[in-house]
Amino acid sequence: MGTGLEKNLSFQDLTINVHLLVGNLHKEDFMGIRYENLDSVTRGYMLEEIQLGGHYESPRLTQEGLSAWPELMLQAAQGHDDDWLAQQLLSKGYLRSEESYTRDGVTRSRRINQPHAAQQLGEGEFNRYYIRGLCRRAESEGKNKLIIYRGKEVNNPRPESEEKIGSAVSTEMLLSTLRKNDFVTIEDAIGIPGGPNSGLTCRLP
Repeated sequence: MGTGLEKNLSFQDLTINVHLLVGNLHKEDFMGIRYENLDSVTRGYMLEEIQLGGHYESPRLTQEGLSAWPELMLQAAQGHDDDWLAQQLLSKGYLRSEESYTRDGVTRSRRINQPHAAQQLGEGEFNRYYIRGLCRRAESEGKNKLIIYRGKEVNNPRPESEEKIGSAVSTEMLLSTLRKNDFVTIEDAIGIPGGPNSGLTCRLP
């Protein structure tokens, strides 16, 4: 017989735990960013930004995942966060298991680390719309800058990202850069090399 704890585990919890195990991640690795200004006002501006359309279409999403993605983003902005978004991608099976890549002129297939892909996409896109919404909010309040901070602990933070913490960045520049219909992250916007997952985000001054 199972324990009470086992009986209380939901199907979604079991699915996520299996994916985490297979992907060699732990629960503590699956923790999203702490957003200091994620309240009803910011969420309202996030929703307006999402409704502009032009969503990034990740090649790692299944066709069903691509169809569901805009609605998932809306639900996340209405009352959830990047963790919830990533968990939805895993529990609903919206990520492909393999992808093609080309090296030295030869195309091959490789397995996708689904927990990592879910975390990267969920966190990156939620953070992007959060900052877009926060830019709109700041400008409505007569502010033209946001302050960069690290919203979660990361292993081996890059010196380039450490240098950005506490600095002010133009809302106009952020908004125009993050409105591109590609996987554009805050790292791209503020010029940090090495890709996403720095844990950086923004707050009101």
